[in-house]
Amino acid sequence: MAERGGVELDGVAAQLVAVLTRRGETVATAESLTAGLVCATVARIPGASVVLRGGLVVYATELKAVLAGVDEQLLAEHGAVHPEVAAQLADGARERCGATWGLGLTGVAGPTAQDGVSPGTVYIGLSGPSTRIVRTLAETGDRDMIRTASVRSAFALLGEHLH
Repeated sequence: MAERGGVELDGVAAQLVAVLTRRGETVATAESLTAGLVCATVARIPGASVVLRGGLVVYATELKAVLAGVDEQLLAEHGAVHPEVAAQLADGARERCGATWGLGLTGVAGPTAQDGVSPGTVYIGLSGPSTRIVRTLAETGDRDMIRTASVRSAFALLGEHLH
């Protein structure tokens, strides 16, 4: 894996695949700044096909609404990098892919700000049975470091709700 921290991420992904398999649950993603990296990391794990339903890469703002069902007015008023956008991405991934759990990621990997939002600002949404939560991150480093940290945090957030 070209991303930094790939071996560590593979280990965490393998643990999540094992737990989800044991529980008979599934996961799907709607990813913006990570552009499918969460899904791709899970898919590297043998047995992932039992738990990984799919993922939406919604890098362009309008695709967040079209593919993941994010409220167009929310996007118009607050932009693509907002906590509620992450929550709605997670809901959209879960609903549209028919998964037990949905992860939604949006943020700014840099090197420059987007819509007045600083690089390193990341929102991760989790949608699941009786769960709808958003985690806010303030990461540092280059694009790869911010994206890798975002994947790590998405796995951590899901893992916290599986135990």
